[in-house]
Order: sequence, then C-alpha cells, then structure tokens
Amino acid sequence: MAQDTVAVGDASLWRHADFLKLWAAQSVSSFGARITREGLPFAAVMSLGAGPGQVGVLAALSMGPSLLVGVFGGGLIDRTRRRGVLIAADLGRALVLASIPLAAWLGVLGLAHLYLAAALVGGLSVAFDIADHAFLPILLRPDQLVDGNSRLAATESAAEVGGPALAGVLFQTLTAPIAIAVNAATYLASAAVLATIRAAEPAPPPAPPGAAGHPLSDFLAGLGAAMGDAVIRPILLITTLSSLFGSFYSALYIIMALKVLGLTPAMLGATIAVGGVGALIGAAAAGPAIRRLGVGPALVASGVVTGAASFLIPLAASPGLPGGRWGAMAMLMGAQLLGDSFGTITEIAARSLRQAVTPQALMGRVGGVFAAAPGLTAVAGALAGGWLGGVIGPQDTVFIASAGVTVVPALGWFSALRGRREMVEIDA
Repeated sequence: MAQDTVAVGDASLWRHADFLKLWAAQSVSSFGARITREGLPFAAVMSLGAGPGQVGVLAALSMGPSLLVGVFGGGLIDRTRRRGVLIAADLGRALVLASIPLAAWLGVLGLAHLYLAAALVGGLSVAFDIADHAFLPILLRPDQLVDGNSRLAATESAAEVGGPALAGVLFQTLTAPIAIAVNAATYLASAAVLATIRAAEPAPPPAPPGAAGHPLSDFLAGLGAAMGDAVIRPILLITTLSSLFGSFYSALYIIMALKVLGLTPAMLGATIAVGGVGALIGAAAAGPAIRRLGVGPALVASGVVTGAASFLIPLAASPGLPGGRWGAMAMLMGAQLLGDSFGTITEIAARSLRQAVTPQALMGRVGGVFAAAPGLTAVAGALAGGWLGGVIGPQDTVFIASAGVTVVPALGWFSALRGRREMVEIDA
C-alpha cells in the first residue's frame, strides 16, 4: 500500500495549482522531447552528412540509457527529492542541447558531439520520467491518479501529433543547430515552471545500512518489491514481454510500410499521425473505462484489444486487398487508431495502479526496474525481429509479433489484476 499522499484543495484537478504547474512543465517538455527526437538526426544528416549507419548509431545511443539509468538511477532518485531531479534533468538537457548550436557556431560540431549529446539527453530523459512517475503520487491522492495520468497522456499524444510537424517547420525555417537551441529553451521553461511548485515533499527515507549508494542493491530492492507484490508483478511481466514482441515492429514497421506495401514517406507520416489522434481518444476514454470496468480488468481488456488491432498490420499485405496501397494505408491507420487508443488506456491504468500501490520509499527503484527490464527486452526484440524478418519475411514476423502482444496482456486475467477494481483496496 502506498504511503499517504499530499492532496491540495478540491478533487477537481483544474483547482489543483501544483498539478497544473507539473502538467504545464510536462507539456513544454513533451514537445521539446519530440523536437530532440527529430532534431539530432536532422542535424547529423543536414549539417554533417551522416549516412544510415551513423544515424542508426545515434538512435541506439539515445535509447540505450534506459537500461543503465534504470539499474543505476532508481535508488538515487529514491534518496533525492523528486522535484529536484526533475529540475536538474531539464537543466541538464538544456545545457547539453545548447552546446550543439554553440559548437556549430564555432565550427567544431562533429558526429562524436552528437553521439555524446544523444546519450546524455537520453539518460536524463529516463531519469526525468522515473522521477516524474514517482512525484505525481506526492501531489495527488490515489483516486486522482487516473485523471492526472490521463491529462499527462493527452499532452504526450498532442506532442506526438504536433511535435514532429513543429520540428519540421523549425528545421525548414532555421538551420538544424539553431532549431535545437529552441529545443533547449523548452527545457529551461519546463524547469522554471517546476521550480514554482509549492507542495511540501516528504524528506527521502534513509537507505538501509550497508545498501546506501550500491546500484545492485538498489535494483534488487526495486525488483523484489515489484515481483513481491501480487498487483505490480503481472504489470511488470506484461510490460516486459510486450516490449519484447512490440520491438519487432521497430525493426520491421517502416520496411513493411515502404517496401512491402509501397507507401510513400508522406503516406507513412500521415498514417503515424493517426496514432497520435488515437492516443488522444484513449486519454479521454481512460477514466470512464477504468471507472466502469475496474482498473485491473480495464488494463487487461484494453491490452488485449491493442494487441488484436496490430493484426491489421500484417493483414494489410494480404494478396488481393481492395484499394491497393491506399487500402493498405487504411488498414495501417486502423491499427494506429485502435492500437494507440486502447494502448493509452492500458498505459494509464498500469501507471496509475503502480503509483497507487508502490511505497513512496521505493518509487524510484521500482521505476528503475520498469525502465531497465523493458529496455533490455526492447533491444533483444529489435534484434530478433530484424533477424527473423530476414529469415521468414517481414509479414510473417509481424504476425508473430501481433500474436505475442495479444497473448501477453491476456495472461493478466489469471493474476490479481482480474479482481482489482479500485486503486487502493479498503479493508472491510
């Protein structure tokens, strides 16, 4: 059972000043993160003439810190005030990104600089996410978590729709390094808003004797807490295994769309944008769905529907599909719309329930486990999906991935999630 949280004022989050500040900071930061995601590869290609292999290394370096920060950062976050971590992560990202236009102005920008920036920004972003998930239950009561996470997810979805377009405008009207300077400013703005939050954050509890500062002990403590809880354990297993199969798509989705289905880059971009719209729908529907079905059943059911929707992706390559590539594009759009709608409900339910039941003293360490384990399986899944796609073909491999992401959440029906209707159980 989570510790008591600090709640301010009315149950309506529109009257919760500190949550609104956190939401505003996260909104600015989310758009900044999308600019970073597009901006570093743009800078590598447009300013430095990087090739596909070099851009691939850049992408790997931006994703790799999930495992490292998950293992080494969770305990540190638990022993630090979370708001301080959020502000430090924002300031760190701003500083790293500001170094890129400075280096370009001085004529010394190189790929090694971008590689280092990608790794540092990736690591700081993971630390921000872990601390952010741990900080929200300090501001909100358990019964407010679903609404709070729904609002945060809506902002993420809006950033997914509008962020790449904003990045494109910035890079077209400005040089890539200067556009990245605008990105750095978004993180400074986020830090400034976070600094105005006034809620009293409880002092971090002391670490057990002999375990202070030991990353392996911290990680094992988080893993033990997650696996030892009947509710958190299935969420972790579902998240980790879904990441394994879901990462098949990261290796094959673009190949399926462009090479197998014959979509143009513009058609693919429009298709992916539909996913952002779906996520907005899911963020709006999450609260009503969870209240009607119960948090555990909603998590499981929406996860199964998300997986089932992904079968539209390999089915889009079926011979004789009406409409040719436009029909295939419609199938992919259907997968994006349904998958991201119900996937957002799954994510909100899982995140809110984990926040409600995890002890505050272990929030960072459990969050580290939830970053590290799926991060590891994501790397394995991307490699396995790429290899298997070369052996049996992209379509059959994506069928396997779709089966995996459908079956895995269904296993939650045989766990404590099936009967978990409320965020916090009240003893009779």
